[in-house]
Amino acid sequence: MKKYISLLSLLMIAWAVKAQQMDHMQHMKKDTVPKKTVPHDHKKMMMDMKKGAPQDHAKTMMDMQHDTSMYQMNSMTSQFSLDLPMNRDGSGTSWVPDETPMYMYMIHGKKWMHMFHGSFFARYNNQDLFNKGGRGGSQVDVPNWFMYMAQRKVGKNGLFAINTMFSLDPFTVGSSGYPLLYQTGESYQGRKLVDRQHPHDLFAELSVAYTQRVAKQTDISLSVGYPGEPALGPPVFMHRLSAMNNPDAPLSHHYADATHITFGTATLGFRHKNVKIEGSIFTGREPDEFRYGFDQPKFDSYSVRLSYNPSKEWALQVSNGWLKSPEEAEPADNVKRFTASAIHTKMLNEDSYVATTIVYGQNDHHGKTQPAILLENSLQLHKTAIYGRYEYVVKDAGELDLEALYPTDPNFKINALTLGTNRILTTYKQTNLTAGLQATLNVSPSALKPLYGSTPIGFQVYLRITPSLMKMGGKHKMDKMMEM
Repeated sequence: MKKYISLLSLLMIAWAVKAQQMDHMQHMKKDTVPKKTVPHDHKKMMMDMKKGAPQDHAKTMMDMQHDTSMYQMNSMTSQFSLDLPMNRDGSGTSWVPDETPMYMYMIHGKKWMHMFHGSFFARYNNQDLFNKGGRGGSQVDVPNWFMYMAQRKVGKNGLFAINTMFSLDPFTVGSSGYPLLYQTGESYQGRKLVDRQHPHDLFAELSVAYTQRVAKQTDISLSVGYPGEPALGPPVFMHRLSAMNNPDAPLSHHYADATHITFGTATLGFRHKNVKIEGSIFTGREPDEFRYGFDQPKFDSYSVRLSYNPSKEWALQVSNGWLKSPEEAEPADNVKRFTASAIHTKMLNEDSYVATTIVYGQNDHHGKTQPAILLENSLQLHKTAIYGRYEYVVKDAGELDLEALYPTDPNFKINALTLGTNRILTTYKQTNLTAGLQATLNVSPSALKPLYGSTPIGFQVYLRITPSLMKMGGKHKMDKMMEM
């Protein structure tokens, strides 16, 4: 255990040094770079537009608010398009709303732009706080992930990007994961992981992408990863603004976004304006229990996804996937997966917002259709957040490893509601230290009450370390001017 603590300490020190380094660089830039005069009077521009015809004014406002070509004015472009804002990038090649604020460190080089972000939860987790059943457990652990990303232009219309993601879960959570009532998916030591969330792999993403702009507001992109994320499902939970405060994976994780760590994936995408269609070929098998290495790539599964952002506050997607033998414990079981999601983000001011996500996921396998619905929300008010998650999931006896008790393999309808709050205690060198707590009410189906109890409660208290919010004050000043 000492070596794990030492490793985590070294990582924290490295992160703090990096933040201090970037803070120092920013101060140097302020001291050494002469200020450029801005020749445009934006207020006058707005007044001039007001004098024009009403229909021209409305069109101008709409174009300015959602014409993605405006983002060419600065260097913070998407990793997958020179015409889109970086704010739109979710996990893999997925989209989130353009209104999404960013929690990361950033360094602008001469040719490359470098970005770092991540999350560390140090927590006490007790599933079944009042011992209503016999399936709970408690644990002190540190779920975490961190990313390094880089991108640069290639010629006038090309864009090259690198994405890496790592997790120390195998060390700080443990090989069998953490307690989470009614969670299923993957296996450990020859048995299905049930009532536990598996740890994420040390190497969670190593991918590269190239995008070519082929016409105005039109581009094609190719992304390959080992591991990577195919075009299937919404952005994974830890990259959704509505879920970032919750240390737990959703119970519907393996119904919607579990393919975010896939050992072998290639995705081809075509975008025109705010619509994108993608296709992926990838390895269907989930990562094995040896979380420190690389699994064999097979490219035996495929998916398609259609994404549409109708405005700066919305991101919509539908996707279908055909997964070959995803679970090691059930190698003959193939899965057809359908997902649909809507994400909404509304900035209230430069450091407050409300973010909401609804996801429908559905697995079809061994003659059954099993749906899941997720609704999550986060309200950030300056330093204080209030958040919640509701899930309805259908899982059968086989998934819950209860076939001996229920040989007919019936479906069970599970409901879970999580409510939580946290507050930023301090911010140092662009890094937040946040304290929070949350509780989950699980509503057991009648047949499972003898095992789980009728309403087992999960409870957690935690400290979290993340990069602080990148302030986008100029953007919101422009929005307010356009509302005049």
